[in-house]
Amino acid sequence: MAKILIIGCGKIGYDLAIKLTHDGHAVTGLKRMPPEAEGFGIDFIRADIAVATDVAKLDVDFDFVYFIVSPDKRDEVSYARVYETGLMLLLSHFRQAKSHALWIFVSSTSVYGQTQGEWVDEDSETLPKTATAQLLLKAEQAVKVMNPANIIVRFSGIYGPGREYLLRQAMQRPVLQKTPPSYTNRIHQLDCVGILAFLLQQSLQGVQLESCYLANDDRPAPLWDVVSWLAEYLACPTPVEKALSHDSEQNKRCRNARIKRLGYRFFHPDYQSGYSEMIQLLNWP
Repeated sequence: MAKILIIGCGKIGYDLAIKLTHDGHAVTGLKRMPPEAEGFGIDFIRADIAVATDVAKLDVDFDFVYFIVSPDKRDEVSYARVYETGLMLLLSHFRQAKSHALWIFVSSTSVYGQTQGEWVDEDSETLPKTATAQLLLKAEQAVKVMNPANIIVRFSGIYGPGREYLLRQAMQRPVLQKTPPSYTNRIHQLDCVGILAFLLQQSLQGVQLESCYLANDDRPAPLWDVVSWLAEYLACPTPVEKALSHDSEQNKRCRNARIKRLGYRFFHPDYQSGYSEMIQLLNWP
């Protein structure tokens, strides 16, 4: 049994906490507004990581720490609050207390700056173009400076119940780029939880882990193809092609070979598997 702290208990963090508790671990969840009643054996701490007095009160007697915090908004101020102020307060607190906990830090594939359909993996150059992605990359580096054994997990676009943006877009006959293709990289939230739990299991079994894992399903695909498939599945009109020049940006394509070599098997290896189950669960249309 391991003592585990999950910093950030949104959908993924909360589901991970339930799974790890079920697996026999002692799990503490840190959240600004924790649930008032809980029946899964999870202990909750009410704290704001961007408030120094809250962080100073935290116990550090943990074997593993997951950092799965989502900013309130997708803007530079919100990201700085989490990945500069909050994270740095936490790292300083754990460092001063001489904690030996292994951190698993959730990041994003937005730290890559490739835009011409290139394939990227954990060893590809990171040249983030946006201020928010730059903050994420600096946060990754700070986590690694604290302890080179700490692990970075870069999630691509997460979808699942509650994350239905593409489904709603497909129902509205959007205008989308078709030629050249603009690629989308996706992972179902079941696999987000699965990969995070799998890495813990591997570490506890003494497996030597890499410093970074890219978490993406097997099949990056043109956004046009994904939304067209969804529209057909939902019996909605096909998207409208946007007129573009042939040198338009195409995003990147993310490889998942490293996590699969480690032995992880995806619940949903492609968007068709994940979205078809999701649509059935939601009882759409």
